[in-house]
Amino acid sequence: MAYVARLRPPRYSLVTLGLLLAPTPWKLVTGGWRDLLLAVTALGLSWTLGELQRGQAQRRCAWERQVLAAERERISRELHDVVAHHVAVIAVQAAAAEDVFDEQPAQARAALAAIDTAARSALTELRAMLHALAVDDGSEQGGPQPGLAQLDALADAVRAVGLPVTLHREGDGEALPGGVQLSAYRIVQESLTNALRHGHATRADVDVHYRDGVLRLEVVNDGPAPARRPGTPTGRGIVGMREQARLLGGTLDAGPLPAGGFRVHARLPVGAGR
Repeated sequence: MAYVARLRPPRYSLVTLGLLLAPTPWKLVTGGWRDLLLAVTALGLSWTLGELQRGQAQRRCAWERQVLAAERERISRELHDVVAHHVAVIAVQAAAAEDVFDEQPAQARAALAAIDTAARSALTELRAMLHALAVDDGSEQGGPQPGLAQLDALADAVRAVGLPVTLHREGDGEALPGGVQLSAYRIVQESLTNALRHGHATRADVDVHYRDGVLRLEVVNDGPAPARRPGTPTGRGIVGMREQARLLGGTLDAGPLPAGGFRVHARLPVGAGR
């Protein structure tokens, strides 16, 4: 009864409850009110338990959908700024190529090459933004969006509040599309923020590795994992990081290490979108 109530809404589970109560053996009735109360109460409590579990699962799913919707909206706004920059570059370079097309063909070809690069980058960002399926709320984001070049400043800011951070890079990640860099920055930022807020860590190691069209990020701290009761939803920060990676076609794993500490590992494929 509890299993049925956990899976199905009351209009189905109550019918099942009635069917189970109907064939109650007659000897329970003739045996006294205690036997009858035991038979009815057992099924009633089972239905109540399943209904409570179903409601808890629905609330957890609704919370996760709300977190994903907010994260997609924020990602969409940020990628909007990146795409707008690329489109502006295309417009400027196109006008420049038109002005010098006859007199300076070499300069015109250079402008067309810049247009090609900007257009490819814009297409990469547009794919991610369209996947976000979020409506821009009209709020404006001032200033350039952060990328891998700003990781040093991020590490310095975290060190300033008392958490030693080691940053290791490998590969030319700063030449990647802006949307990939933005997502990578946000993942590292959220991982370090969680280490400060929840992990009580004494150090953190950040590894940024780019090779063969794949950007890999790993953030490890030596703090204990945040306490979480079984069945409660994953933290909002981890849900947001997973969404950042998923929108780029990547993956993200986060969890405690066997020897202690907490690890966030993201894999962001970028070669297919270039």
